[in-house]
Amino acid sequence: MTTAEVVELIDRFAAPARACVWTATNVSAVRRIEDVYVATASDIEIQSRAMVLATGACNVPAVPDFAHAIPPNIEQLTPFSYREPDQLPDGGVLVVGASATGVQLAAELSRSGRPVVLSVGEHVRLPRTYRGHDVLWWMDASGVWDQRHDEVEDLTRARRLPSPQLVGTPERATLDLNALIAMEIELVGRFATVRDGRALFSGGLRNVCSLADLKMERLLDAFDEWAVTEGLDADLDAPDRFAPTEAPRSPRLQLDLLNGEIRAIVWATGFRPDYRWLEVPVIDTKGQLRHDGGVVDSPGLYALGLPVLRRRKSTFIHGIEDDAREVVDHLARWLAGRQRVSD
Repeated sequence: MTTAEVVELIDRFAAPARACVWTATNVSAVRRIEDVYVATASDIEIQSRAMVLATGACNVPAVPDFAHAIPPNIEQLTPFSYREPDQLPDGGVLVVGASATGVQLAAELSRSGRPVVLSVGEHVRLPRTYRGHDVLWWMDASGVWDQRHDEVEDLTRARRLPSPQLVGTPERATLDLNALIAMEIELVGRFATVRDGRALFSGGLRNVCSLADLKMERLLDAFDEWAVTEGLDADLDAPDRFAPTEAPRSPRLQLDLLNGEIRAIVWATGFRPDYRWLEVPVIDTKGQLRHDGGVVDSPGLYALGLPVLRRRKSTFIHGIEDDAREVVDHLARWLAGRQRVSD
């Protein structure tokens, strides 16, 4: 779906839901007074017995602390402030982060004629299509997206998993590191720190790439096994596998940020939630909401739309439905219990 189609979908959804939708309304604070939640929104206050937080997990760019040590001659941007290559100064660009946003920006900046260096850390490699179907079709049909949060072996890690290296284009092209290498984009390791005007990179680039390749192959194996089990194997294209990532054998371990080779840095290092407005003690030491499958650690407070909230598809528009049904069912039962106590 295009951006306009998504907006239309939301508009159409609001009508039959008969939802009271307030636009251009900023919620500046939420607090709990006795057993009531009070939201301060613009110049009014809204009180409720229960509340659902659906503000997402990608509110603020997650830029490393050492960004302040970048020399002032280099312009720094995040995906929130980036719009097009022309807003960057002429010259080389260091893109930090090789998940979905990072690979897309690196490709776009390279096509604009700029030399690009891509700093690569942990990433999830996926082909755009496999055996004649979009890879997200496979994730959905094979049940990967439906894996529940209480079935995931390491839930904390699953919730921090980087976004897959995917791009949406009419031709459904695969945009992985090999595609970027073919565009003459230079790969370096994870950006570790800045020292004396030099960017220092990890030496584990090839290991990181090999691990991403291995995980992709395991996932494709699981797709193939599912197709056989479901009796679909003969109806699909023959299995096609992908070349290992051609990571350089001796990538640069440092980059002089003072000699003019790099004129801008784009921090595609992910995002984090922003709960500064939430004045309820439910945030852990790492700034994450304390919850169990969307049931927040405060009676009557709930969340939706967070990574692997109840399923691996929790952050997708099509994946919110099952989560919402279960969370709202819990909310309704909690309200009913309160009503019985008050009676």
